[in-house]
Amino acid sequence: MADEIMTSAEAMEGSALPEAGAVHCNPNAPKSAEQIPLPAAVAQKPTDQKSPAEWAYERIILYIKNFEEQLDAEQEAAMGFTGSDAGVLRIEGMGFFAPDIVTFYGSDNAGLKTQLIQHVSQLNVTLRALPKANEEAPAQRIGFRLAADLEDGAKT
Repeated sequence: MADEIMTSAEAMEGSALPEAGAVHCNPNAPKSAEQIPLPAAVAQKPTDQKSPAEWAYERIILYIKNFEEQLDAEQEAAMGFTGSDAGVLRIEGMGFFAPDIVTFYGSDNAGLKTQLIQHVSQLNVTLRALPKANEEAPAQRIGFRLAADLEDGAKT
């Protein structure tokens, strides 16, 4: 094996672009978040300059947005709690607190205010499609709002 020689620009780009990949049984399956190029605002800051919480936050947003792109007009994104009988949380917001906390805001099946605060080392998210909370209103698309916030650079 030979060592590859890179220019300093190539080395910096390599540290900024994470490795990702996915394989699906169905060759016609929609592209998953790992198969889509990172938005410019996310790729702009090298991953080694992000806290684990910020980097996890950004990638979860990409997963939620990709998941929502595959929902019909009658469904909204929610997350199930793995290893628990706590039910689901309809995702209405998300945040992070560097260096290591990610938070999900929303409501449960009964409409009660719900918040999950998770350390990045314990992070696991199961995305689920639920019927819309309000049948007359358009489905909420939190992933699209979060992704737009990433592009704006606000994250607040």
